[in-house]
Amino acid sequence: MDLSQVKFDEQGLVPVVVQDAKTGEVLTLAYANREALEETLRTRRSTFYSRSRKTLWRKGETSGNIQEVVEVLLDCDGDAVVYRVLPHGPACHTGEQSCFHRPLLPGEPSLGFVLSQVFSTIQERLKTLPEGSYVAKLHQAGLDRILKKIGEEAGEVIIAAKNQSPEEVRWEATDLLFHLLIVLAELGLTPEDLARTLWERHRPPVGPAPS
Repeated sequence: MDLSQVKFDEQGLVPVVVQDAKTGEVLTLAYANREALEETLRTRRSTFYSRSRKTLWRKGETSGNIQEVVEVLLDCDGDAVVYRVLPHGPACHTGEQSCFHRPLLPGEPSLGFVLSQVFSTIQERLKTLPEGSYVAKLHQAGLDRILKKIGEEAGEVIIAAKNQSPEEVRWEATDLLFHLLIVLAELGLTPEDLARTLWERHRPPVGPAPS
């Protein structure tokens, strides 16, 4: 990134929105000066400027909850930055995953967030194989059984769509997606691998930089 395009305020700071690269969840809002941005780009670790302590703040330096930075974006006016990160632990000092955990107008989580949470649960079930777990039962039955479920659920989606029943499609497609996540976990893939492949296929062309 050409930092000459960043419009720092009169205090030499720019606001930084930190976003979970997997789920899209906004984790925190902080500030960075030029040095913090340079260190973030160099180390690929979230670094900010603490306005209260008047010094650099390296996320996770004391708590261990570091954030791997996978992308840094500058907004159209040049006066705000986004760090897209892979968090290792909570972003908030309260122990919450995100600093934005107090809803004023409650909404629903994004698909990316839900997929990430469900996939993490599936991975944990495959690791621990707890008694009574549906995922553990399928795993122990073998990959062929899991693939058979994929076929069954795909058939249910087709029937629901042929019946022109949006409600049935919603339920059956959810079952299909859940079993597909199990297959991904069994084969060592993740939803992010699918997102990366889709993005490579459908990435919009990059236009010329604004003058």
